[in-house]
Amino acid sequence: MDQDRIDIDGESLLESFERYGSEISEKDTAIREPLLRRRMNTSSQIAIIGANVCSIESLDYEIVENDLFKQDWRSRKKVQIFQYVVLKWTLALLIGLTTGLVGFFNNLAVENIAGFKLLLTSNLMLNQRYYAAFITFAGCNVLLGAFAAALCAYIAPAAAGSGIPEVKAYLNGVDAHSILAPSTLFVKIFGSVLGVSAGFVLGKEGPMVHTGACIASLLGQGGSRKYRLTWTWLRYFKNDRDRRDLITCGAAAGVAAAFRAPVGGVLMALEEVASWWRSALLWRTFFTTAVVAVVLRGLIEYCRSGKCGLFGEGGLIMFDVSSAITTYSTPDLVAVILIGIIGGVFGGLYNFLIEKTLRTYSIINEKGAPFKILLTVSISLLTSCCSFGLPWLASCIPCPEGLNDQCPTIGRSGNYKNFQCPKGHYNDLASLFLNTNDDAIRNLFSSGTAPEFYLSSLFIFFVAIFCLGVVTYGIAVPSGLFIPVILAGASYGRLVGRLLSPISHLDVGLFALLGSASFLGGTMRMTVSVCVILLELTNDLLMLPLVMLVLLISKTVADCFNRGVYDQIVKMKGLPYLEAHAEPYMRQLMVRDVVTGPLVQFSGVEKVGNIVQALKLTGHNGFPVVDQPPFSEEPELCGLVLRSHLLVLLQRKKFSKDRVRSGREMVKNFGSFDFAKAGSGKGPKLEDLEIEEDEMEMYVDLHPISNASPYTVVETMSLAKAALLFRALGLRHLLVVPKTTGRPPVAGILTRHDFMPEHILELYPHFRRLHK
Repeated sequence: MDQDRIDIDGESLLESFERYGSEISEKDTAIREPLLRRRMNTSSQIAIIGANVCSIESLDYEIVENDLFKQDWRSRKKVQIFQYVVLKWTLALLIGLTTGLVGFFNNLAVENIAGFKLLLTSNLMLNQRYYAAFITFAGCNVLLGAFAAALCAYIAPAAAGSGIPEVKAYLNGVDAHSILAPSTLFVKIFGSVLGVSAGFVLGKEGPMVHTGACIASLLGQGGSRKYRLTWTWLRYFKNDRDRRDLITCGAAAGVAAAFRAPVGGVLMALEEVASWWRSALLWRTFFTTAVVAVVLRGLIEYCRSGKCGLFGEGGLIMFDVSSAITTYSTPDLVAVILIGIIGGVFGGLYNFLIEKTLRTYSIINEKGAPFKILLTVSISLLTSCCSFGLPWLASCIPCPEGLNDQCPTIGRSGNYKNFQCPKGHYNDLASLFLNTNDDAIRNLFSSGTAPEFYLSSLFIFFVAIFCLGVVTYGIAVPSGLFIPVILAGASYGRLVGRLLSPISHLDVGLFALLGSASFLGGTMRMTVSVCVILLELTNDLLMLPLVMLVLLISKTVADCFNRGVYDQIVKMKGLPYLEAHAEPYMRQLMVRDVVTGPLVQFSGVEKVGNIVQALKLTGHNGFPVVDQPPFSEEPELCGLVLRSHLLVLLQRKKFSKDRVRSGREMVKNFGSFDFAKAGSGKGPKLEDLEIEEDEMEMYVDLHPISNASPYTVVETMSLAKAALLFRALGLRHLLVVPKTTGRPPVAGILTRHDFMPEHILELYPHFRRLHK
């Protein structure tokens, strides 16, 4: 279908916009908010951010090659180009330093807050004051959890959850509201500390990825105009393209800070988070994660002297299972394959239950901040009851002989918690529940300790962590999925290792590692990055073949049931994410089949009133610029102009009374940095402009600010091919030109929304049977 064309001249403009406005209002009445209660994003780009419905915009990674941009690059000297390169590496260094410090602070705070809580509880248990111990334990958890929920509910709702889906969508080109704001960064840091310290079954790894992205975004904005804290030397980075590179470095730094896995951080950014990559970005990302590793190593060495309170060597999970024998035979491979299958099945089930939980919690969260806090407090009480109550089901175990460690462990974290047991005995379930998550993982990964945990205790712990992990994700607290998945996987891996001990000679600690890998592969659907992260955590390269095998099997099995957990959350939130592949039915459509009108375009020299009217009555962010006679012999496409650039032009009021080209004067009055993107959406707004009536009749030349080389496709190109082009180039607008002559030079504009399956299936319902 061809788009309707609107000529920008007088009455026809007003009549067309009135018709367009009525169409929009009718369409708005049919809009249903995206998820979470099975709502679909069918007609408008709106999404769920922190349980709030908000509109979203797309990012524009395309270089705007207008006259001002060319003039700027022609005037740049080698010194300025050198400055730009040095600044990019300096920012990568600052991102690594800051993220490393934040990661260390998070672990230091968690180990001391949670350690003090657990130490207080343990002392009361030793004095047989069981009721006081439970009240203290549960009271601390509820207080910490309620405070974390209040921060999220009242200050930054976008900080709730993992943050990886939002960062993934941003790097795909989706600019969701407040996901990288300073308030989100503040709540992400302190909310994560409070949430993990409260004993919730969640991790700080996902929030650290979001934190690193927020730090990178904040550093790349060049300060704040609002508070008069700006740095002109950062003006080179006031564009979506450079900020995307910085945020990719920040996301990788977050993974490195969470796991002390610099190479794993780079690979996770490449495999899961980033939609666009190049070799230069690989070098800067690797440099950033290396800085994080150096910072963490130095700070941990400092804390080993006992100057960091209860931290010591805790936190920043690091396990060494290299002491275990890693030679394996055919029966061992059979056991590994079984672990992979179990992980795939459990991973698919986990993702299914997470989706149901999010849809249920959205009904509660939408009722307001008090209900978010109430839900968090309820889950905190449930978690406290399970953590304190389930160890009573376990029998006391005599301490093994010849241990180097103290048994039972008193006054610190360790493998042997006394709980209610007599002297010389320990409670294996208490060693898992009444510890920080990092210490619980260490206990499960410990090698040479096959009889340390009863089979019944491992089964109870797995069921409890699996269920608590499902019901915890979705509350108003920064929460990651890695730690719950690693814990659950390690518990059933160790359980399977004990059951298969007659045929397999692998250590149960290695089985715990393989179980974690299988569950991670089944839920996250990541292979390369998870493999490297686990190997960096365990310092055991000999396990590489087995970890690779179990990840491939678990991912293959889980893909038969549903998608990865982060992909599911991106879809549930309504974020218009462009996949790396096109849907099969898109090959049966051409681009002209999905573009919808009316098309709003400007002349090369346009009347001010027409521009203002177009900006008022449409939400478009890009407009084709077409030269009309007498500036050309026939209508001719000369470029694409952005809404943000038009607002800057109207704000400066460089108008002329005559309809003539004045590009040379404009180049003298403007610089390319005048049109740079403002940080956090602080650019000029239409409602702030004050244009007089006589100025409405004046003219402005759009040629100098128009992108003279926009990407175009012919209207007969397949929609699948156009979708791959759109994603690969990181576009926001893709012009559609007619195939035949004698027609207007532009037939329509493709945006991200036009490639969304909901939009296409709404236009062509008969393709629904082909779409799963």
